[in-house]
Amino acid sequence: MTLKRSKNKKGFTLVEIMAVIIIIGLLAAIGAMNFLGQTDKARVTTTKANLKMLHNAVAQFKMDTGRYPTEEEGLSILIEPPSDVKGYQPGGYIDSTELPLDAWGNDFVYVAYPESGKPYVVVSFGADGEEGGEEYDADLYSTDAG
Repeated sequence: MTLKRSKNKKGFTLVEIMAVIIIIGLLAAIGAMNFLGQTDKARVTTTKANLKMLHNAVAQFKMDTGRYPTEEEGLSILIEPPSDVKGYQPGGYIDSTELPLDAWGNDFVYVAYPESGKPYVVVSFGADGEEGGEEYDADLYSTDAG
């Protein structure tokens, strides 16, 4: 008895299935890399917007009270009125009862009279949360967030 093979064989070979899986994997990897790059860019953009908002809030505080916050008071003065200040805007200087965090979940840092010679700057230490760094770990400053 001889076995007859059908010339109209249906289905896929193991090699064809593996080729499709490899192609899908490569496309997924490329898509993931592009998505992660966009996420990092969005975090930088969000952080710059928050830096600008905090910078403007500090400027409004100065206009209302006649002085800048001290480093000890920091940014918390924008939501909690100090007892020794006249002209403080009712409700604070930001539309929240909590200070915002940068897009990586770190606190913003207020620096009075930085080396730049400006009266103040608000800083985000970037993705790594530490001073210095490059690319997405680089520090972002409110004076540069234009």
